Amino acid sequence: MTAPIDDLLVIGGGVNGCGIARDAAGRGLSVHLAEKSDLAAGTSSASTKLIHGGLRYLEHYAFAMVREALSEREVLWSMAPHIAWPLRFVLPHHSGLRPAWLIRLGLFLYDRLGGRRNLPGARRLKLAHNIAGAALLDRYTIAFEYSDCWVEDARLVVLNARDAAERGAHIHVRREVIAAERAADHWRVTLRGGRDRQIHHLRVRAIVNAAGPWVGEVLQNRLKRSNKPPLRLVKGSHIITRRLFDHDRAYILQNDDGRIVFAIPYEADFTLIGTTDVDIDGDPGAATISPAETDYLCAAINRFFATPITPKDVVATFSGVRPLYDDGATAAHQATRDFVLELDDGTDSPPLLNIYGGKITTYRRLAEQAMAKLAPRFPTMGPAWTRGAVLPGGDFPATGFDDLVATFSAAQPALPATLIRRLARAYGTRAQLILDGVETVADLGRHFGADLYARELDYMRHYEWARTGDDALWRRSKLGLRLTATEQTAVRHWFESVETENPRLAGE
Repeated sequence: MTAPIDDLLVIGGGVNGCGIARDAAGRGLSVHLAEKSDLAAGTSSASTKLIHGGLRYLEHYAFAMVREALSEREVLWSMAPHIAWPLRFVLPHHSGLRPAWLIRLGLFLYDRLGGRRNLPGARRLKLAHNIAGAALLDRYTIAFEYSDCWVEDARLVVLNARDAAERGAHIHVRREVIAAERAADHWRVTLRGGRDRQIHHLRVRAIVNAAGPWVGEVLQNRLKRSNKPPLRLVKGSHIITRRLFDHDRAYILQNDDGRIVFAIPYEADFTLIGTTDVDIDGDPGAATISPAETDYLCAAINRFFATPITPKDVVATFSGVRPLYDDGATAAHQATRDFVLELDDGTDSPPLLNIYGGKITTYRRLAEQAMAKLAPRFPTMGPAWTRGAVLPGGDFPATGFDDLVATFSAAQPALPATLIRRLARAYGTRAQLILDGVETVADLGRHFGADLYARELDYMRHYEWARTGDDALWRRSKLGLRLTATEQTAVRHWFESVETENPRLAGE
């Protein structure tokens, strides 16, 4: 039987791919998304997890990019207030760094470029009289403080996929596009995957190649396009240590080489430190932190913090590969972070849209612009709609997270307050789907360690496409930081055991 011709196939289950699938489905298009691994398995779960304009990009006169990113901070916060929230950044200063007047000017512009409404503005700090100074070396006496936002990056991806599925999109995880060829008015696509690794076929009117670091590989090897993609792969690595300071603000540290490194409160008991910029060749999926990168990040901390750290203090690491548009910049950290949309389209052939670059902060705007590129082929599709449209679980006021926690706590008084708060933070109002009918901790099912129970794993599997222990412990959550090796193995075995049941997931 010949497959029907659907509207759109999105290749890649990162933030850009899932954002485009959501936008397209909400406009009434019939959409498929194919991800060869897990959602957010690549770059989108290995970011510094910030919604920010990029203060340092002002030095490169990237005012338009910074303005667009800043205008999205409060938009994304209001769309997903359970996984995004404001974060204050402390920038310590001394005479050997960028001049104070330049920093003041940069922060003045940063506060005004993007239409800031609810985030507090920048200010100067005397560190001797501020808790932010307690962790720093005595040589740092003044600092500047400003606002950006934090986001749970992998959860942002999953929520976009969840919303796309609820609007009719088909989300195919662990299903790889192995070939696609143009017919007169559509693409014939061959996929392989699922538990049985079977071959599947689709016919679609357009393809979006949002494969992130693999965009070039997909373009040349799967879509058989001969042109060399303008792609620069840059690895960014992070280290995680035990908590280095006792407050909820982050630090932005100016290095002697002109780069900046962040030290950010992470998962309550840890500090996230990053990132690096290293050009790479080869398989992006094999990227890991090098000893030199670990030493670099430790040295950055030790230039500022009173208590030094060494590689022995590192409890976890992660590395992601940024698929930057190759603009010819000499150094990796100078390459543009803006996105480029390349449309391969002929009058009598179905379109292919390739996505290069981009930031988590601007993924929603990227999706809107991608749909604008494809609009001539879909004249009946609906208008742009995602600005202000909340993601699943985010249907409560951005300032009302504590009220949401209090509501859940009142309804489930027998459950630990820390568990209630974590579930509310991860799932927002949809934590109710986990908590419905729960009166005691025993109702949550098998306990795997920390505050992880089988009922939450069931939710991840049935609503969020989690299929392995790593999906649950390192992308849907960061509970891998808290579970022992034995407990993590138990979670992996649980997923293997439920695979004998019906493996089909919501949205597939």
